[in-house]
Amino acid sequence: MQLTDFEMIEKADFPGGYQCVLEFGDEYALSIISGKGANGGDQGLYEIGVIKHGNLAEMPGITADGDTVKGYLTEADVNAIIKKMYLLSGKEPDQV
Repeated sequence: MQLTDFEMIEKADFPGGYQCVLEFGDEYALSIISGKGANGGDQGLYEIGVIKHGNLAEMPGITADGDTVKGYLTEADVNAIIKKMYLLSGKEPDQV
């Protein structure tokens, strides 16, 4: 259960930007972006956004208070967030 288990797909509407969306059951999803448009993407880093019931949401322990996204993340950081989302939701991630 880590980022390399999933595929970063180039966004058709944003060339040079890549995204992977993981669903954790019906309640939560995690958007992971890299490349063009991601905070830190020009440095080979990732940005994540937590989605709850279809809307970006704060997630204590993952995003900062008042923020729904977190950028400048390493692959190890993203792997830790995937594991946190699994523990919080109790659901294995499925790529959509």
